[in-house]
Amino acid sequence: MSKVRHSNFSRNPGCAVEAAISLIDGKWKCVIIFHLMEEEVLRFNEIRRRIPGVTQRMLTNQLRDLEADGLIERKVYAQVPPKVEYSLSELGRSLQPILLALKDWGDTHIGLFGKPHASADAA
Repeated sequence: MSKVRHSNFSRNPGCAVEAAISLIDGKWKCVIIFHLMEEEVLRFNEIRRRIPGVTQRMLTNQLRDLEADGLIERKVYAQVPPKVEYSLSELGRSLQPILLALKDWGDTHIGLFGKPHASADAA
């Protein structure tokens, strides 16, 4: 079963939150966007080095989705070997305050990750 894509908000996705989340869901999309916020322009292997847990196939798929949804721009240079650069689009840059808020929340609560919940301790 394929995932429903909301690459344009004119299709009735259910609600604005659902539409927004559908654009950045996926294990690596927010991480990719975050790295592009820091560096502005990155090549494929530079992104891959910054995210050691991602496979080449997964990174390719996530970059394609982000480009199709208009969050990143891909620039191909006609040279040998081929050179491809990725950068945030205006729409992608508009996610910066949201991702910075997520980072702040994660920095504040990182000590809770991987610990059993209080209800698990009671059992």
